[in-house]
Amino acid sequence: MPSHHHHHRSTPLLSATAASSSSSQSFVSKLLLLLTLLPLSLAALAFVLQWRGGGVSDPTIATSAAYSRWAPRGSHHEIFPGMETFSSLSPKSHSSSDCINLGRTSSHSLPYYGDWKFGFEANLKPKISITTSTSAGLEQILPWMFYHRVLGVTNFFLFVEGHAASPNVSKVLESLPGVKVVYRTKELEEQQAKSRIWNETWLSSFFYKPCNYELFVKQSLNMEMAIVMARDAGMEWILHLDTDELIHPAGASEYSLRQLLLNVPSNVDMVIFPNYESSVERDDIKDPFTEVSMFKKNYDHLPKDTYFGMYKESTRGNPNYFLTYGNGKAAARIQDHLRPNGAHRWHNYMKTPNEIKLEEAAVLHYTYAKFSDLTSRRDRCGCKPTKDDVKRCFMLEFDRAAFIIASTQTEEEMLNWYRERVVWGDKDLRLKLLRKGILTRIYAPMAIIQGLRESGVFSSVIANAPTTISKDKFLASIDSSNSSRVVSPTTHASRKIGRSRQQQTSARKVLEIETNAADEAAAVPPLSPPAWTMTTFEQ
Repeated sequence: MPSHHHHHRSTPLLSATAASSSSSQSFVSKLLLLLTLLPLSLAALAFVLQWRGGGVSDPTIATSAAYSRWAPRGSHHEIFPGMETFSSLSPKSHSSSDCINLGRTSSHSLPYYGDWKFGFEANLKPKISITTSTSAGLEQILPWMFYHRVLGVTNFFLFVEGHAASPNVSKVLESLPGVKVVYRTKELEEQQAKSRIWNETWLSSFFYKPCNYELFVKQSLNMEMAIVMARDAGMEWILHLDTDELIHPAGASEYSLRQLLLNVPSNVDMVIFPNYESSVERDDIKDPFTEVSMFKKNYDHLPKDTYFGMYKESTRGNPNYFLTYGNGKAAARIQDHLRPNGAHRWHNYMKTPNEIKLEEAAVLHYTYAKFSDLTSRRDRCGCKPTKDDVKRCFMLEFDRAAFIIASTQTEEEMLNWYRERVVWGDKDLRLKLLRKGILTRIYAPMAIIQGLRESGVFSSVIANAPTTISKDKFLASIDSSNSSRVVSPTTHASRKIGRSRQQQTSARKVLEIETNAADEAAAVPPLSPPAWTMTTFEQ
């Protein structure tokens, strides 16, 4: 009996053990199967994603998938006139040449594009504005403008003519917040003819001369108007920059012009940015802002023994250390009696400004960065290609030499001259000057502008610009711009460039009695860096 009961109790235990063993084997089998299939599945998924172009997009490659996330429904992939549309490019046609396209998609609102924030918040200090006189196209103006927006600039006063004043360009510029577009019309010239500048002597040595001298006067007159616009817009700082110049705010706690100027002591009226000059390594540059990373440092940022000791190797037979100017650009604090002092500096009618020169920050000047710059500069000036005549047109020696070469040589001869005088093709010399600190690499502007392009910023402002422009905006933009600058009723007479020397002289005699020394600090022209001489070397 006991054994009978024992037999019946042991049967379920054996069954449970067998079931447990079977279940364990089944679990192990499934686990092994899963571990076998999982890598195969992942490999297959990766293959499918790669084949279909899915997955995480490479930010350095322009693909429709990468850009579609920025574009609202119904938007068009628009780019600048004359450039390829994105849809016309096959997947195999992408190359480094795509970098010259400013963008390919549309996006709606300003001031935000994806993660790009352009500092329109009302509490951001200080308020910074830039003014320029330009005839460039959108392919140059938009990267220049939005790069400086990233640095903290909120307002732009654009004095446009030529291509920049054409409807396709100006309608885009007018659509941007914080941008005031002023056209060079008959009304503007009449308004500027009443300017205080025409009644004074500090700019007089630049009057009645062609080409670069005329541009210099025009820039000064435009800067004078921009001061009033900046004050009306509540700006605290103003800079004058050309559209081939980018601020490099080195030395700030972040890569920000706003942060840089925030740290300037309150008693400082003017901040001088020494300029660095682009040093191209190829003769086929199309988009300098994203293709040039090497720059020649300014005299002010180099030890004097290095500068003069390497002077001859740095110039390579050119007239000066820099191809063009070497005295930098300046930012001025907006205050009463502020006036321009030529395109490179500011001044004050009532005092000599307290200025500082920055030890690290610079203006990056992309000069002669494209081979076509030789002919474009030539075509802007109607001067004769003689040594005497070019002195009437150009202030700097290299500009004069380049004009003569572009006017008298064949295309092949021009290219050879450009390679010899502008392009840094000698690798050993490049490395030597990089080690000495004469040349330096700067990548931040390239990265910022390329990032803006790839996020669709440039194309979106084009796509969302109105189809027509307001022709009356000009009159509003110059309203009362010079009202505070009239000395007396007698100064309203036109100061057109064509007026006689006798009228000019008589007006100045009257004014010289009324003005003081602070009023008449002579305009600072574009100046070459210090030159090497035997006397300098001996010292």
